[in-house]
Amino acid sequence: MEKLIAFLKEKKITEVECVISDMTGIARGKIAPVDKFIAEQGMRLPESVLLQTVTGDYVDDDTYYELLNEADVDFLCVPDENAVFELPWCVEATAQVIHDVYDRMGNPIELSPRNVLKKVLKLYEDKGWEPVIAPEMEFYLVARNGDPDLPLNPPLGRSGLPEAGRQSFSIDAANEYDPLFEDMYEWCEAQGLFIDTLIHEDGPAQMEINFSHGNALSLADQVFVFKRTLREAALKHNVCATFMAKPVTNEPGSAMHIHQSVVDKKTGKNIFTKEDGTKSANFLGFIAGLQRYIPEFLPLMAPSVNSFRRFLPGTSAPVNLEWGEENRTCGLRIPESSPQNRRIENRIPGADANCYLAIAASLLAGYIGMVEGLKPTNPALGRANESRTAEANHLPLTLEEALVALGESDAARKYLGDAFTTGFVAVKQAELENFRRVVSAWEREFLLLTV
Repeated sequence: MEKLIAFLKEKKITEVECVISDMTGIARGKIAPVDKFIAEQGMRLPESVLLQTVTGDYVDDDTYYELLNEADVDFLCVPDENAVFELPWCVEATAQVIHDVYDRMGNPIELSPRNVLKKVLKLYEDKGWEPVIAPEMEFYLVARNGDPDLPLNPPLGRSGLPEAGRQSFSIDAANEYDPLFEDMYEWCEAQGLFIDTLIHEDGPAQMEINFSHGNALSLADQVFVFKRTLREAALKHNVCATFMAKPVTNEPGSAMHIHQSVVDKKTGKNIFTKEDGTKSANFLGFIAGLQRYIPEFLPLMAPSVNSFRRFLPGTSAPVNLEWGEENRTCGLRIPESSPQNRRIENRIPGADANCYLAIAASLLAGYIGMVEGLKPTNPALGRANESRTAEANHLPLTLEEALVALGESDAARKYLGDAFTTGFVAVKQAELENFRRVVSAWEREFLLLTV
């Protein structure tokens, strides 16, 4: 705690937001005066927090009492000194501290998404490997809208006009929101979030921000904090930022592309490349692992009904697990690079996914492929898009189908744990049941007076 306490005193912090990520990626926790935080060196939260749905409900009673103590006891939240972020948008000097969660015996809580990622990273550590990742986050800026039944619209830019049409890579279209992005960059720099390139994506007021490559846990923390940061910057400018996978009908969805490579910790060399500069067996095994296990792990990358709207045929999202060099129609793209920078871009995860879980699932799939020596399909040449040429390339088409696959996944239960797998599936099934009860605007529009 010495490093953390020194930071709090140096920055004259008066309040501390003590946070963890729940299953859905929501920041949950407590806000404490800095003196109380230092005295207690953490916080306690009820175990049930990790079985909350995105609507704030809980899983079914059978699963609840199977996974949790009947007395709904607290778990211990221990601050991570390497995950401390000053919040520049707060009036008071405030820091956000990400915590790890443990039971009363000091054991990591299996339901914690951050602990899930740490468990996967331990697999790599035991092999003498270290993953290197670089996320790309897509998002939409939308005008404020208090009625969820109404469609979302792009906000007015500096010109006083909403964006019309699709302005992919347009500098002028991105600059319409320059004051917002100036705050975003300034606030990210103040928090030590290593973002670099901003790109205007295909949709109206749809953007992409790229993170510099680095340690997987650190980057997951940064994405977790970035989502809050961007939302706050947007609100300051009277608009909203959304990471929904498919917020606007007939417009492109938003993804969280994950670039990933693996280095040998002793030599620092990329294990995807042989000494002669050619592709290694580990590189091909990683690809094969993604092809084999993403169908089982898909809800960790596409966690909601809305996620699967992004995968509809004819959209910009690849509905396949083909791989190819410099081929954006593939779900697994190999960007052009030098041999030492060889990497794999997983284009399947949505921007709505819990970053800890999406990264964990992608790295786990690749890990299994390497240690089991799996072989990938032949690389795709030309347009892959909705190709389903091999059983390994089959993606579940609905959340229901995907949850069944995850629940029955031996790999998920072996590596991520029975409790986590059961709990995550239960959370998403509860959300699905909630969704099924809602009568949609489409039903009212087309069925009200016609059937």
